[in-house]
Amino acid sequence: MNALLCQAFGPISELRMQQVPDPEPGPGQVVVRVRACSLNFPDALIVQGLYQVKPTLPFSPGAEFAGVVERVGAGVDGLRPGDAVVAFAGHGGLAERCVVDAARLLPMPAGMDFAQAAAFLLTYGTALHALRGVAELQAGQTVLVLGAAGGVGLAAVQVAKAMGATVIAAASSAERLALAASHGADVGIDYSTQDLRRGVLEHTGGRGADVVLDPVGGEFAESALRATAWRGAFLVVGFAAGQIPRLPLNLVLLQERRVLGVYWGEAVQRDPARHLRDVEQLVRWFDEGRLRPPITERVGLEQARDAIERMASRRVMGKVVVDIG
Repeated sequence: MNALLCQAFGPISELRMQQVPDPEPGPGQVVVRVRACSLNFPDALIVQGLYQVKPTLPFSPGAEFAGVVERVGAGVDGLRPGDAVVAFAGHGGLAERCVVDAARLLPMPAGMDFAQAAAFLLTYGTALHALRGVAELQAGQTVLVLGAAGGVGLAAVQVAKAMGATVIAAASSAERLALAASHGADVGIDYSTQDLRRGVLEHTGGRGADVVLDPVGGEFAESALRATAWRGAFLVVGFAAGQIPRLPLNLVLLQERRVLGVYWGEAVQRDPARHLRDVEQLVRWFDEGRLRPPITERVGLEQARDAIERMASRRVMGKVVVDIG
C-alpha cells in the first residue's frame, strides 16, 4: 500500500511516499481502509519530534481519519468489515490502510460523507471539551477565540455559538476574519493591525471576555489574558505560533483569572464515557445544521506533505482534507 512515511524525526520536508506492506490487526485491533484524513497542527509537530507523543519509527502522520473496516482482530466486538468509521488514532491516517485499536473508532454518523467525518472529531471534540468541560461556559457569556480561522478556532466559534455565547474572533487578516464571520462569529478583531486588548474591552463594555480560547500562543497571549474578565477563564489549547508564552502571574492574581490547560486526547482516555456524550452532542448539532466542518481545501496523498508544511507555517485556513480512497 502507499503511505506517507516519517523515517526519522526532523523537517517535514523529509516525509516520503513509499510502498509498505498492508498492516495486520492484532488482538483488539481493526484494519481500516482510509478514505479521507484531515490535517491538524499536531501532525506537523509529531513528525518533527516536537509533540508530547513520539510514535515508534517509521510511522505515517495523520491523527484523525474516516474509512471502512476491512479486517478485525481477535476480541473485537461490534465492528465488522464494511462498517464506515471515524478514527482518532493519533497517527497513521496518511496511508491507504491503518491499523487502529478498536476503542479509538466510532461509527461514522449518518448524514456525513468521509471528508466531513475526517474533519470532525479532533477539532470539535477539543472545542467542546475546552468550552464546556474545562471552562464551564454558560449561555450569554462572551468567548474570545484566537486563531479563529484555523481548524480548532473555527470549531470553537461554532461550538460557542451553539452553546449560546457571543463570539469575538481574533485573527491576522480581514480574509481570515471573514471566514470566521461566515461560521458565526459576532465580532472580528484583526490583531495584526488592531490592539487586541482594547478591541475586546470595547466590545464588552470594559468587562473583558468571560472565556478566552488560545490555540496559538506566541506574542498575543498576554494581550488576550489582559482582556480576560474578572474570574474569567484563559484556555491554553496549543502553540501554533511556535512560541510558548511566559505569562505574568500578577495578571492572574489581580482579576482572579483562571489559566486552564486543555488536553483533549488525554481527557478522552481518562473519561471515555464523557467523550462519548460529547460526541453525541456534537452529532446532534451537526444534524441540526449548527456545525459545518470548515473544509477549505482537498488534496491527494501525494500533496499531503506540502499541505502539512503550509499548515505548519500558518498558510492555510480551516481544515485541509486528504482524499485517499
